[in-house]
Amino acid sequence: MSRYARQITLSEVGRSGQHRLAAAHVLVAGAGGLGVPVLQYLVGAGVNTITLIDGDTVALTNLHRQPLYRIADIGRPKAHAAADALAALNPDVTVLPVVDWLTPANAPALVAQADVILDCADTFAASFTLSDAAMAADKPLISASALGLSGYVGGFCASAPSLRAVFPDLPSSAATCETAGVLGPVVGMIGAAQAQMALAVLLGLAPSPLGQMIIFDAAHWRTSGFRFDGAPEPSSLASFIAQSQIAPEDLVIDLRTEVPAPFVSAALHIGGAALDTLDLPATDTRIVLACRTGLRAHHAGVALRKRWAGDIALVALPHL
Repeated sequence: MSRYARQITLSEVGRSGQHRLAAAHVLVAGAGGLGVPVLQYLVGAGVNTITLIDGDTVALTNLHRQPLYRIADIGRPKAHAAADALAALNPDVTVLPVVDWLTPANAPALVAQADVILDCADTFAASFTLSDAAMAADKPLISASALGLSGYVGGFCASAPSLRAVFPDLPSSAATCETAGVLGPVVGMIGAAQAQMALAVLLGLAPSPLGQMIIFDAAHWRTSGFRFDGAPEPSSLASFIAQSQIAPEDLVIDLRTEVPAPFVSAALHIGGAALDTLDLPATDTRIVLACRTGLRAHHAGVALRKRWAGDIALVALPHL
C-alpha cells in the first residue's frame, strides 16, 4: 500500500477507502482530451478495473491535449495505446481496451458491469446514450464537455437527475474541437474534475457530486456551479438507437442533405423542414430520424412530436 500512502493518509480515504477503490470497476467512454486525465488519475489512484471504449486512432493533432500518447502511437487505436501506457504507470490496475464506438447497442452491457460511468466521449449522442443507459441501470454517470476555453462537469443519474433533465433544450447546432478549437489545459482541468467526482462516488464522500454541476471559464478566470437535484425528467423521450437496431418496418428518414444518398436504401432522404409537410404513417409505425451528430434528428423529433404521437427513435451517423 506504500504506493497509495499519501491518499490513504486522508481521513476521507484511509485503508477502507483504498480497499473500495481496489475493488471498483469503472467504464470510461472516450480516450481523448477528457479521457486522458481521467484515466491517468484513476489508474494512479488504484481503481481496480477500467473498461475503456474508443473507436478512434491517435492523430498528430491529438497530442497537444492528450499527453498520454507519443509520436510512435500515431495511427494506433487509442484504446490500445492508452492501455499500454497505463500498464506502465500502474501494473496493478487492469485496463480492458475496447476498440469500438459507443452505441446504444453496446452501451447497456458496458454500463451494467461498471460501478461508475465516465462520459469522456464529448459528443451529444454518446452523452445521451450513456445517460439513458445509466438511468435505466441506476448507475452514477460523471459527464463532461470542454470546448475552446470553457467546459463543464457534472454528476448525473443514480440518486440524481439525468443529463436530459439538466439539458432539456439543446442548441440548433454544436461546434467541435475541430471547428472551434480547444486548449489542452482546459480539457485537462475538466478531466481531472471528472476523475475527482468519480473517486468521490466510489469512496462515498459527502456531499455527493451527484446532482452537482461545475462550470469552468478560462477566458474570464471564473468557476461556478449549482445543484440540480430537483430537475424534472422530460416527459417524452426520443431515444437513440444503433443502426443495427433499425427494424424492417420502421420509417427511416435520413436528414443529411449534405450527402448524396441516404445511409440505407429504404430511407427517405429529406431535410428537416420537409417533415412539416410529410404524410405521416399510423402511430403503430416507428419513425427513425438520422443525422451526423444526432442534433438535427433530436430537433426534428421535438417538432414531429407536436403533431404525431407514435414512437420516435434517433440515429447518429458520425462515421458515415
